[in-house]
Amino acid sequence: MYLPEDFKENDFEEIKAIVEQFPFATCVANIGNDFELNHFPMIWRDDKLIGHIAFANSMHKSLEDGCKAAFIFKAENSYVSPNWYPTKAQHHKHVPTWNYQVVHMHGELYFKHSEKEKIAAVGLLTQLHEKRLNGSNAWKMRDAPKDYMKTMLDGIVGIEFHIKRLEAKSKLSQNREKIDYTAVMNKMDEMQFVGMNKRMKSLVEK
Repeated sequence: MYLPEDFKENDFEEIKAIVEQFPFATCVANIGNDFELNHFPMIWRDDKLIGHIAFANSMHKSLEDGCKAAFIFKAENSYVSPNWYPTKAQHHKHVPTWNYQVVHMHGELYFKHSEKEKIAAVGLLTQLHEKRLNGSNAWKMRDAPKDYMKTMLDGIVGIEFHIKRLEAKSKLSQNREKIDYTAVMNKMDEMQFVGMNKRMKSLVEK
């Protein structure tokens, strides 16, 4: 990833927050002279990502256990207009750009086929997201009939991704003059890009 020093995201808590708040990831793996690309939610635990795919998804057959892969997590992003910069009126030396936050993880991909491993993966994902959405009314795996749940589990394959390298980027107008940076930050608030606005405010406070 192209990663100028100004835009390197080194705050581990911010990186974790991006992955937790935007868990729907893009997985990229090399297969011969082509690439295998897929999209699914993952959950980060220690040095691993955990998730699952449909058994009908051929990636668990076309890719070998332990193959090298990468996961991409993309947070909020926005077009940035030169018209937002107060200094535009002074010299007009501005062009459009795009602000965004992304996390890239590089590592090894493994497929899990045992019922115990699949239950663990589904359990982790549903516990996290059901609690967020439904609180005390969260759906639980035991709410579904056992035979139905077994059929559903037979239709998936667990995924475990071992993280070997991580890089993150927060391109949030840090290379602009303070007056222009503040204007973009306020625009993010106006457009309800909560995550970008919050991170921009925290960078100002440092």
